[in-house]
Amino acid sequence: MIRTTKLLAALAATTFLVAPAWAANVPDGVTLAEDQSFTYRVLDEHSSVDPQIVEDVSGSEIVRDLFEGLLTQSADGELLPGVATEWESNEDFTEWTFTLRDNAVWSDGEPVTAGDFVYAWQRLVDPETASPYAWFGELMSLENASAIIAGEVEPSELGVEAVDDQTLVVRLSQGLPFFDSMLTHASTFPAPAWVIEEHGDQWTRPENIVTNGAYILSEHVPQERSVRVKSDTYWDAENTVLETVTALVINDENQALTRFLAGELDRTEVPTGQYPRLVEEYPDTAISIPTLCTYYYNFNLRDGGPEATQDVRVRQALSYAVDRDVIVDQVLQGGQTAAYVFAPVGMENMGTPEIGYEDMTQAERDAEAVRLMEEAGYGPGGETLELSILYNTSDAHRQLATVMGQMWQQKLGVNTTLENMEWNTFLEARENGDFDVSRGGWCADYNDPSTFLDLFNTNSGYNDAAYSNEEVDALLAEGKSLADAEEINAQIEEIVAEEMPVIPVYHYANVYMLNPQIQEWPINNVEANWYSKDLYKVAAE
Repeated sequence: MIRTTKLLAALAATTFLVAPAWAANVPDGVTLAEDQSFTYRVLDEHSSVDPQIVEDVSGSEIVRDLFEGLLTQSADGELLPGVATEWESNEDFTEWTFTLRDNAVWSDGEPVTAGDFVYAWQRLVDPETASPYAWFGELMSLENASAIIAGEVEPSELGVEAVDDQTLVVRLSQGLPFFDSMLTHASTFPAPAWVIEEHGDQWTRPENIVTNGAYILSEHVPQERSVRVKSDTYWDAENTVLETVTALVINDENQALTRFLAGELDRTEVPTGQYPRLVEEYPDTAISIPTLCTYYYNFNLRDGGPEATQDVRVRQALSYAVDRDVIVDQVLQGGQTAAYVFAPVGMENMGTPEIGYEDMTQAERDAEAVRLMEEAGYGPGGETLELSILYNTSDAHRQLATVMGQMWQQKLGVNTTLENMEWNTFLEARENGDFDVSRGGWCADYNDPSTFLDLFNTNSGYNDAAYSNEEVDALLAEGKSLADAEEINAQIEEIVAEEMPVIPVYHYANVYMLNPQIQEWPINNVEANWYSKDLYKVAAE
């Protein structure tokens, strides 16, 4: 994503205006399909479609269709107006003002106002909401967010104000040059107070929900499907082409591929290891797109976690023994890249950390892993280490856990057991620390390394390893207010690589089978955000 604020950081009181280029842009002469529907596969039931509750990728995809925030993104990841048509910051980026469009309405006909954002953001950090993303309010540096989350101050004291229906003013506790890039995240989307007050936690049911995005929720069958249909009240409805979008829950990726090839799906993930074959057989259908996501394993560093992994030598040994090249080149085979740092290489504002083990050969890493384990009292001549690996149900996750367990057993004599859980149960177990080692996946909420590195903040809501380092906390706080934090971000990565609270395994590529009739898929959006309103289906040849 090109961050306008970074490019213009030297300018005071900058106003951001972007030419309107929204919704599906169908070229002249293109014949559209009569059936304007898009059906795609998801692995698990989504966590929620409540903007302030949703915490997973598949749920956020749905929320981006149902709701629209202040800003949105182009197919290239550039910021575009959403509900806000103009925005500006003061010189030190501590106050931001947004001008809202006057033709945005909710699906029940009520106008979308600045007050709807005030309500949503206060709701995000309100302890009574128990939002898993409440910490994002702190990450945004919203004034008083930390105190509100701690229960010390009322939500009404949050630094966000509706000056009038079309003017929203946001006050930050410290300058944040990339603040506007954070506003495409679902947790910042508006919420209809009158609907939530009437229906409580049932407000997102299809018969109750009121939305302000390009689509409304027409059907939801848990663990089976979710259907959204075009909203006639959306301000740009006339330029929205797809009429129906359906997410089908299919746990088995091979079954999903079979259904795709039978014409039942327009998009599905390529099963692990099958991309080389499929791209040769279906060159116009199989695609691999690098994206800002990292696959990793957490160590449980809580007091009740395994005694062995409290020892940094054991954590380092287990990480060094993972042959990442084998995983990406022989197991995954879909364009993924080996990860030795947490934030994907190439992100804006990311320096080049010096990670010692990255420069070793795998043989050297293996030898060092053996030495570290023996020094810690495990392996040949020592104690046999027993670990369980927790992952959410998926053939791909099972396969990777099996491979990593084999590497640990063969090289270090570690015995592993695999433990899989359904998605929401898995999230709860991981959050509660009911694991030895657990898989994790993190995708950028915005294009800055802080979206990754903040997971190592002691108080982060997604610090599933329960890692705590005062120096890292201080560096994170210092880096947030800098327009150029490359050196600090690199320093954080170096500390994390040394203390190894997590094992970075690989950086993702989105590897899909995509119906060639579906046009304008945003392959250049490195955050992998897509909006159904920007897509359309052409007639079959």
